[in-house]
Amino acid sequence: MKFDELDSKMRVYETAHDRSVLPGMYMVARIDGRGFTKLTKEVHPFEAPFDPVFRDYMVETVKHLMSSGFNVVYGYTESDEISLLFHLEENAFARKHRKYTSILAGEASAKFSLQLGSLAAFDCRICELPNKQLVVDYFRWRNEDAHRNALNAHCYWQLRKDNHTRLTATQKIEKMSTADKNELLFSYNVNFNELPNWQKRGIGFYWAEMDKTGFNPKTAEPVVVKRRQLYVNDELPMKDEYNKFVLQLIDQSEQ
Repeated sequence: MKFDELDSKMRVYETAHDRSVLPGMYMVARIDGRGFTKLTKEVHPFEAPFDPVFRDYMVETVKHLMSSGFNVVYGYTESDEISLLFHLEENAFARKHRKYTSILAGEASAKFSLQLGSLAAFDCRICELPNKQLVVDYFRWRNEDAHRNALNAHCYWQLRKDNHTRLTATQKIEKMSTADKNELLFSYNVNFNELPNWQKRGIGFYWAEMDKTGFNPKTAEPVVVKRRQLYVNDELPMKDEYNKFVLQLIDQSEQ
């Protein structure tokens, strides 16, 4: 059998189940750390519940993904997860699921591993959302998840420092309301509202026109020019204001 015939024959098995995101559908990729609980608590112990070094690794990983050849409108990270909203007209790799999931998981794993100096892996899935409101709802969901996880994590680690076991700390928190959790933290002189916003709301990434000082060689004078740069926002708004913020980014990308 000639190579071309063999190639055509075998590629059928490789591509038989290829799926592509339909035109007009919004794509959001969610990239999650694989086995990061063990990685960050046992293999490479980071400060609990939040470590600025780990945060910086995640920030650099998102920045890398947003500059890796895809048209990404908005990036978001909280804990060990990343969400990326692609431009509505993004058409790289014919919008094939397997290309996006494999490339993004690979790029994230490589970037994070290089920073960590050790092996770390991410997985990836693609959400297909038919309208703007569902995109807004998705990011509101992840933002609310960040808030809930932050409150639980601070409560859990305060209890662990107070000689509770993993089991008793977990069981105690499971029975508490949000108000009770805040009161628990107050009893340890921790005001949840005063904790850094990046811990409670996550961090957003988007492209913005920003002033940059340059130099005009003809006039030998400094000049201020506009440059499209990636902006990192660790003071994201909350609730309905966050909805408006995400919707505005979507609308701006489609103008």
